[in-house]
Amino acid sequence: MRRLELIGLDGLPEVLPGTDLCALIVGAAGQSAGGLRDGDIVAVAQKVISKAEDRYVVLDDVVPSPRAIRIAAQCDKDPRQVEVVLSEASEVVRHRPGVLIVRHRLGHVLANAGIDASNVPRDARGRDRVLLLPRDPDGSAAALRAELMLATGVDLAVVINDSPGRAWRVGSAGIAIGVAGLPAVQDLRGQPDRDGRELQASELGIADEVSAAASIVMGQGAEGMPVVLVRGMRFDGPHGTAHALVRQPDMDLFR
Repeated sequence: MRRLELIGLDGLPEVLPGTDLCALIVGAAGQSAGGLRDGDIVAVAQKVISKAEDRYVVLDDVVPSPRAIRIAAQCDKDPRQVEVVLSEASEVVRHRPGVLIVRHRLGHVLANAGIDASNVPRDARGRDRVLLLPRDPDGSAAALRAELMLATGVDLAVVINDSPGRAWRVGSAGIAIGVAGLPAVQDLRGQPDRDGRELQASELGIADEVSAAASIVMGQGAEGMPVVLVRGMRFDGPHGTAHALVRQPDMDLFR
């Protein structure tokens, strides 16, 4: 692999609940990339999947619990939004003024459980909404991959990416929260390095690297580029899911 192409798909409209993402992607790929090809990886922003799956919550409909009110006071946040965060979290990891870090029910450790209001339009009555992560991102990736392959006849992969902040590092970067059609992790342990030494701890987060690359083209603001084709990447090994990328609590040495 000496060359990797990242192709942003132009012309995608605002995604609404029930939008046929397969049809949108196939049409946009035809215009921007000469169609989909065998080996393509279709990287899709999490918000597009969540919007299509109607993962909205109207804040005016949320009644905060006493726990949410208490935590909101400690971290200076809207108690309604904290209640939504808690509903998606399995554990509160840390909080301080302006920050609420939780372990999402999917296993990811995220600020605000990945719940966001940026680029989320108000509802038809003008009420503020927030957007949750997909209920089953791996399932969403698998379903979209099956639809795209049926529609085009090509063998491709799908990655759903998000861009959270990172422990120990400043700035956000893309990670995979849904994977279908490629290895999420490639285990190189036991293979020799260039000098013949056996690799002891080398595991590559392939799907995360794909997500980070695609995020460069997607952008993080008002770019309106939620789908990127990653073309020319070679990978070996059995297909995996994003769940394989989540470090289990008994292996977390930092909490």
